[in-house]
Amino acid sequence: MFADDERSLQELMKIELPRLGHTVTVCPDGLTAVAALEKNTYDCIIVDLDMPGKDGISVISHCKEISPDTEAVVLTGKAAMDTAIAALRHGAFDYLTKPCKLIEIEALLKRVVEKRQLTQKYRALQHQVLRLEGSPQLIGKTPAMQKVRVLIEKVAPTNSTVLILGETGTGKELVARALHDQSTRADNPFVAINCGALPEMLIESELFGHRKGAFTGADEHRVGLFEVAHGGTIFLDEIGELPKAMQAKLLRVLESGELRRVGENKSTTVDVRVVCATHRDLPTMVADEEFREDLMYRINTFEIELPPLRERIEDVASLARHLLARHRRGAEAQLADDAIEALCGHVWPGNVRELANVIEHATILCDAGPIRREHLPQHFDSRQLLGAAKQRRGVVSLRELEMDAIHEALQRNEGSKPKAAEQLGISLKTLYNKLNQANDLEKSA
Repeated sequence: MFADDERSLQELMKIELPRLGHTVTVCPDGLTAVAALEKNTYDCIIVDLDMPGKDGISVISHCKEISPDTEAVVLTGKAAMDTAIAALRHGAFDYLTKPCKLIEIEALLKRVVEKRQLTQKYRALQHQVLRLEGSPQLIGKTPAMQKVRVLIEKVAPTNSTVLILGETGTGKELVARALHDQSTRADNPFVAINCGALPEMLIESELFGHRKGAFTGADEHRVGLFEVAHGGTIFLDEIGELPKAMQAKLLRVLESGELRRVGENKSTTVDVRVVCATHRDLPTMVADEEFREDLMYRINTFEIELPPLRERIEDVASLARHLLARHRRGAEAQLADDAIEALCGHVWPGNVRELANVIEHATILCDAGPIRREHLPQHFDSRQLLGAAKQRRGVVSLRELEMDAIHEALQRNEGSKPKAAEQLGISLKTLYNKLNQANDLEKSA
């Protein structure tokens, strides 16, 4: 935004700033500038210190109150340097003295852009540190995992939208991170968000941001995760849990690259590569009118499916050693033969996430020695589980084995579903989904 009461400067900026690649709103006085700030958020405002209605310092103070991330630049005459310094104390980024040259404005705006990019990278780094510990790796040498690596290698250098499919706990976020790390965007932010973990009323604000006062509780301006990920990759986990109303807004962003913060009329352009993941059956959801068909095709440009851990049991030992090494922080990590045998015989309804929980439990009990069978959780007796199931029903399906593990966990925890889900290494929502699916099958039988 450019605010100055000189008509000649207004006309000049209307022409020259767009020519330099900037979108500009020109205001003739301070009151008009404040009104514009109430409606939209700007990357930068350039304001004259001496304007009718409201002076430049008042405009800057109001701007910083409702949009702290907006950078402010003041225009001042040589005789008003004390006022310019006062503006800096009120949060102005810099000042220019009149008459100023266009090249000076261009150079200053370039610095503003660079600062905002650094701020976005810093926020993305904070976001990653809170979510991640150590450097995640895709572990496994089975043909299924080799195929996953080949697909990642082929699609990573492109900007195509990728949909990662797989059960809860199979490592979909690790695949998304691998796509980012092997792409041309690797030096830019990687931002992950679980669409099923946020209340419906907060999802739009979390993704697209909001301005102060946009709704009850919006006490400050907030930059959305799409803007934080600008230039990089955003990972939308559990995309199938996204409310129908938000699906339409996400589709608009994917198609146009433009988003609108909550409470604003102005659109903001972002350059973001989108990677999505779900354990849900999207075609079935489309048929049941729970998911938009056009959005499904938009996010499914390229598909990668992760196998469940029970289908790559050969990888369990190497995965367990890797997880143990992370807990031991580089110290020698050992698994006894009886522990490996027990791990390889388990059904793993919670996939790699369940394995991680089991290894963490065993690490606490084994002190500095190798992990043995007795260090695994007390309920962990996969040989008995498999043997009992086979004895009762002969050859059993994977679904039946999963339900055996779930019912056993519920029995151990006296029916507590949250505790059972935690022991199984799956989310509470996944546990409810599996129980509901089993009930539906029983009713249809």
